[in-house]
Amino acid sequence: MALSPSWDAWLSENLLRGVPVEALARALVAGGMAPEEARSEVARARRHPAVEAGGPRGARAAEVVALLDARASLHGQSRRGVERRRGVSAEEFQARYYRAHRPVVLEDFLEGWPLLERWRPEALARDYGDVEVEVMAGREARADHDRAPDACRTVMRLADFLHRLEHGGPTNDLYLTARNFALERPELRGLLEDLRPAPGFVYPTRQPGGIKLWVGPAGTRTALHHDVDSVLFCQVHGRKRFWLVPSFETPRLYNRDHVWSAVDAAAPDLERFPDFATAHVHEVVVGPGEMLFIPVGWWHQVLALDVSVSLTFQSLDVPGGNARWHTFG
Repeated sequence: MALSPSWDAWLSENLLRGVPVEALARALVAGGMAPEEARSEVARARRHPAVEAGGPRGARAAEVVALLDARASLHGQSRRGVERRRGVSAEEFQARYYRAHRPVVLEDFLEGWPLLERWRPEALARDYGDVEVEVMAGREARADHDRAPDACRTVMRLADFLHRLEHGGPTNDLYLTARNFALERPELRGLLEDLRPAPGFVYPTRQPGGIKLWVGPAGTRTALHHDVDSVLFCQVHGRKRFWLVPSFETPRLYNRDHVWSAVDAAAPDLERFPDFATAHVHEVVVGPGEMLFIPVGWWHQVLALDVSVSLTFQSLDVPGGNARWHTFG
């Protein structure tokens, strides 16, 4: 049987990574291909001009990967997970976490912010229920909903949306995400009055596009990806589980599509993605009132454990501005 384009790309990528041909053939057999045909497909891919041309370039790339592997080894030796802290000053946050490129959960970050009460689903339905908002619907029918969200856009009353969240049970089908730009709507601008941005963490004045809203039911998922700058992820209502992988382990993440990885960090297929077996995966649950700092480039996958309201800040109040990863995807 002919390989699908995705399997063909996987085969070429792993050959360039230096994965043994025997392991690749076994993975194809596990996917339903006859052993002789699997060996033939591996041999064919090795002869492809792009794979042959990529060999010399791969040697230089291997040096970079080796350096990143050394950094990952040091990270593993530290046995350091994601810290949970309270009472962290802006100065300590910037020195110990932002500039050190380390994630942290600040458990008291949202203490005293009015949004902890005013952004609960029942309060949002009461105060803003008649506002029409764009949401993402039909996500479960599209495997590419994270990468190609436009087909999922739909409009409904906020009260109707929130009712479906509360009574529809766990699902990944319906989600109000950053791409829906809810906080840019004039009818919802009053929500911004419930913020108390802390100097040294977030700019006291609002930066265009620097604040994003996320609202969804239990069961909403975001695939493994990285952001191009550092993010303060604030949990207002409900809980979310995160899987985090350091940025310097990017060569193990199979990110064929811009900032997205093909790996499911919660249940990785190590036959298809063997390099991920050596990745350091940190798991953490973020609850109401807490903030997770996600350093630029750190990979993360997210699952909502409850009906959830979340807020993210990307306009960090740090000297020189929020450092950015200029990707080329």
